[in-house]
Amino acid sequence: MYPLKFKPILKTVVWGGEKIAPFKNIETDQHNIGESWELSGVKGNESVVSNGEYAGQTITELIGRFKGELIGEKNFEKTGTEFPLLIKFIDAKQDLSIQVHPDDRLAAERHNSKGKTEMWYVAGADKDAHLMSGLTKEITPEEYASKVADNTITDVLHDYKVKAGDVFFLPAGRIHSIGAGSFIAEIQQTSDITYRIYDFGRLGLDGKPRELHTELSKAAIDYSVLPDYKTHYDPKKNEETVLVDCNYFTTSLYDLDKDYEKDLSGMDSFLIVICLEGKGILTDDKGNETSMQQGETILVPASAQKITISTGGVKFLTSYIR
Repeated sequence: MYPLKFKPILKTVVWGGEKIAPFKNIETDQHNIGESWELSGVKGNESVVSNGEYAGQTITELIGRFKGELIGEKNFEKTGTEFPLLIKFIDAKQDLSIQVHPDDRLAAERHNSKGKTEMWYVAGADKDAHLMSGLTKEITPEEYASKVADNTITDVLHDYKVKAGDVFFLPAGRIHSIGAGSFIAEIQQTSDITYRIYDFGRLGLDGKPRELHTELSKAAIDYSVLPDYKTHYDPKKNEETVLVDCNYFTTSLYDLDKDYEKDLSGMDSFLIVICLEGKGILTDDKGNETSMQQGETILVPASAQKITISTGGVKFLTSYIR
């Protein structure tokens, strides 16, 4: 196995902008691209390899062939041929709907699916970019439904002005919305279950109001209140900065201006590399060299024992399952 790249799956949506294609340095006639699914095992949206010997094969096919060698033995025992994480870039020209995702228990009960815990890294932000995350005060399920009905649900949500480098962790059950002007790298469980709570009266691409899931959301929402929902960290140069460490993924930030070596032995997991700025060469312990540049996502197989990043300047995220 060698480090894998994939063809992006571009999604046109009513709130999408025009930043993703130039960020990824790709040419396309597609407009209003709100999401680029960088690495996906979601059924019907499985990522296709774009480099090397396995070009043209899906991530699902490769997991079926290489099993733990690709994703780690314990990961394969848990999730089989479904890749356990979904990686996206998100460009919000308009506010996204206010939404919530069910946890594993509720998603299994209702949809025979996994839940959706996720995180956001703000890769870019316009001057007035914002997002919403979490409740500002305690409310009951009945009060929540009433506030959706009378258009006051935003009055009880934290609204954050954001800048590049901001991080938000979103466990399943937390109400949230990506706001206009935000350009996000998202790491999440492999799940496409979303309950739309409120959509600002917007019409979909078909000219009709989009469906709301007020009743489904009632039992999915975590009604607890925290003083702050933003993840705070101290960025470091040329070393790992852990941003999120949870049962579903561990995500770190690297900001390098010199070569760096990372030991992967003993991890028993794939490593995802999401390039945010700059460029470099990723080399594994078998000597496989893979170029990396802004907007690219690379999957390092679990069989790799180490990687070396050769660079004069690159910023990237890594994510794996511990």
